[in-house]
Amino acid sequence: MHDEIYKKIENDPRFQQLVKRRQKFAWTLSLVMLAIYYTFIMVIAFKPELLAIPVSADAITTVGIPAGVAIILSAFVLTGIYVHRANSEFDDLNAIIVKEASK
Repeated sequence: MHDEIYKKIENDPRFQQLVKRRQKFAWTLSLVMLAIYYTFIMVIAFKPELLAIPVSADAITTVGIPAGVAIILSAFVLTGIYVHRANSEFDDLNAIIVKEASK
């Protein structure tokens, strides 16, 4: 019984489209995160003096600290974007496909 349902779902063109859209979205967000991270690493490797600039004239904190925090926060933001889209769009379509395949 379950094998029939799984095959119906797998052969459904909407499911195949869902998988492609979800993978494309996940890869896009992954590439954005990698670009942010590797840009930071390249700055550390080739222009570390940029990160050593103080935030203000009399501050001890340098630009590198807020940049690092921004990288960490960007990971949370990108994860939130994925979760929001998955919960609002991908899960709804998935539920419709499963419901129709179960009939």
